[in-house]
Amino acid sequence: MGRKAMISYEKKLEAVEKYKQGEESQGSLAREYGVERTSFQQWLANYEAMGPSGLATRPTNSRYSAELKTAAVEAYLRGEGSLVDICKGYNIPSKTQLLNWITRYNGHKELRSTGGRGRKIYMTKGRLTTLDERIEIVSYCIAKGKDYAAAIEKYGVSYQQIYSWVGKYEKKGVDGLIDKRGKRKSLDEMTEVERLRAEIKMLKAENEQKEMEIAVLKKVQEIERRRC
Repeated sequence: MGRKAMISYEKKLEAVEKYKQGEESQGSLAREYGVERTSFQQWLANYEAMGPSGLATRPTNSRYSAELKTAAVEAYLRGEGSLVDICKGYNIPSKTQLLNWITRYNGHKELRSTGGRGRKIYMTKGRLTTLDERIEIVSYCIAKGKDYAAAIEKYGVSYQQIYSWVGKYEKKGVDGLIDKRGKRKSLDEMTEVERLRAEIKMLKAENEQKEMEIAVLKKVQEIERRRC
């Protein structure tokens, strides 16, 4: 199934204004603009919290302090509102972003400020790595919920490297981590046991990530049910 096209700012504003003027229901507008009803509700929440600017697509490196992230997560876990309510109250553009913070928080991981210290991490220089190292680094990053900053700090590689390796692994599996340049060890040169160990390591990392996400979603669903 193909990836859905991004909805422009103008279309989001048009849809929200139609609803505000009482022209159509949330459900019919969601269908008309090809989005889930929950996505349309997020547009409404962003509009009510921030005005029309809340519908603009934010850059992926938008800055949020560790204090704001923690406050938003703890407010939700205390039952102060639904995911949409908390996003509205803390000017968070999407429930997915808040869910990611909840996942990290429940996994006892530090909620770091976006920007500041992160800029230093992203300036870390790349280095030469072996196939075994890339397998280790990518498995660690995936198991930690794609925590690129943690992988950079632990293994001393660059953001560009770890981001590229994770993307290649997701597209081609372990084969995507082979460095085609020079005469580095390839999967053809690996023994069957080494190949299986690499694949098992990756599967274990993926399972850890999924288990963490499932646990958080179950907790969120339980909280939402209690509020109904």
